[in-house]
Amino acid sequence: MGGDTRALAGGRVTVAAARGITIRHAGRSDLPALVAIERASFSDPWSVESFASALTMDRMRVLVAEETTNGVGGAERILVGYVLALVLGQEAEIADLAVAPSARRRGIGRRLLERILEDVEARGVDSVFLEVRESNVAARALYSSQGFAAVGRRPGYYRHPSEDALLLKREFAPT
Repeated sequence: MGGDTRALAGGRVTVAAARGITIRHAGRSDLPALVAIERASFSDPWSVESFASALTMDRMRVLVAEETTNGVGGAERILVGYVLALVLGQEAEIADLAVAPSARRRGIGRRLLERILEDVEARGVDSVFLEVRESNVAARALYSSQGFAAVGRRPGYYRHPSEDALLLKREFAPT
């Protein structure tokens, strides 16, 4: 993944040193930034309550990407992206992934996706599913680059505007 990795209680924090990006587990204090990125990214966003509930679920993995910047008052950490995955036995579903509009096209989404895939694979997951808007070419390219392939379609899955979802799946190689 590039950058160095340091141990942290309950998991790893991945630091992409060249870009000042840290990936860590989300906490309740991240809620306002999660919701702001969600609303800036999707026409039918998750609610505050949905994010708050996800943060309390043992089977939900929630990671955030933080960027450290040097401001007038010193170093500042800004949440620039997140990913949520639901782990159910040997399967997982990536429920949500977004990067702040101002931070896109810098590889943050890729790093979040790679990290969540590592996380769920380490938990014994054999396959990961997700839905993506058929028209979201950038997301589809990202998912394809990480081994996801279309296995189905969900007609009218998305609202605002109504659109089909492609159901994608990635299987991990047996160990």
